[in-house]
Amino acid sequence: MAFDVARIRGLIPALGDGWVHLDAPAGMQVPEQVATAVSTAMRAPVSGPGGVFPASQRASAIVDAARRAVADLVGCDPAGVVLGPNAATLLNRLADAIGGGFVIGDEVAVSRLDHQANIAPWLRTAQRAGGTVRWAEIDIETCELPAWQYETLLSHRTKVVAVTAGSGLVGSRPDVPKIAAAAHEHGAKVIVDATSAAPFVPLDIKALGADVVAVSAGAWGGPSVAALAFADPGLLARLPSYALDPAATGPERLELGQHAYQLLAGLVASVDYLADMDDAATGTRRERLQTSLSSAKSYQAGLLAKLISDLRGQRHVMVIGDAMRRIPALSFAIQDVKASDAVNHLAERGICAFADETTNGVFAALGVTEIGGAVRVGLAHYTTAAEVDQLVAAVAELAP
Repeated sequence: MAFDVARIRGLIPALGDGWVHLDAPAGMQVPEQVATAVSTAMRAPVSGPGGVFPASQRASAIVDAARRAVADLVGCDPAGVVLGPNAATLLNRLADAIGGGFVIGDEVAVSRLDHQANIAPWLRTAQRAGGTVRWAEIDIETCELPAWQYETLLSHRTKVVAVTAGSGLVGSRPDVPKIAAAAHEHGAKVIVDATSAAPFVPLDIKALGADVVAVSAGAWGGPSVAALAFADPGLLARLPSYALDPAATGPERLELGQHAYQLLAGLVASVDYLADMDDAATGTRRERLQTSLSSAKSYQAGLLAKLISDLRGQRHVMVIGDAMRRIPALSFAIQDVKASDAVNHLAERGICAFADETTNGVFAALGVTEIGGAVRVGLAHYTTAAEVDQLVAAVAELAP
């Protein structure tokens, strides 16, 4: 493996601002090649697809390239890739389409670990149809989502199981294949939100057992565009069409309005960036993605283990959760210090972090708001051991 973090940092101009960017769960900083791809596409003549002139053909080529890039990332057929502005919008559209066939008594299963983007659409869908919502609970000590509970949670009335591939809040990475196997025994569709996991874990839609995987390019330093990847492109033909064109086929059936072609050009460049993080990676883009993301996963696992160990070595810090399988996102609480005060302290020392005092989702289940909220941080491809040390030292200053 040849994961050179110094080389990767050199690809990202924003890192010259002097801040320690541990804010990766909100989206990574943008590589130069992505910004260049967007600006180049903005300078070139681009029109709507369907014409015979170069500007129109360029638009069609960009859309085709974006579908193929996502397909390589997820391991699916490009014919099953739906493009859109963000994961929340696409998941809402998907829920409306699938939920159109629900009847009274049908069930959906969601988890306490998931982001609201993969919960709220299914709650609304079930409510409209007079259906039932089943909740998969987390282990409050480890923050894991036990897969065994799905064996009794699901029934023949279950139509959809929505689950995350990795939590951007506490880092837990559920056993999606086992959950998917339980869902498919009842004929339910499995919708996996891989937004937080995609930058860190090699994805394979078939190995996951997912019917649909959602990803967002902003999570790994791409532009603000997202995609739904279908394991079976034929499913698109069986869903209601949301396109303005009544003759739309394939993924276009779930795409509303004109694409942001310039941003899609950036999406392609961002997937190429992921594929080339390990400069020893060879082969097709799909093969290089698997190698590079595996290298990044190994690098960040060591960095995360160091961060967790160092934070747990401070008696005034409580690291939230202890999942065995995880992505490099982490939350912690500090004794007698509100999360908002803690992140202000970190900001004064040039460290980007978030305070979370929300009363819903995984933190509500854990009762984190009762102790002043949680500080959220996340490692990125460009995070260094020295930056981790800076965070640990700044947190140590908050000891009573």
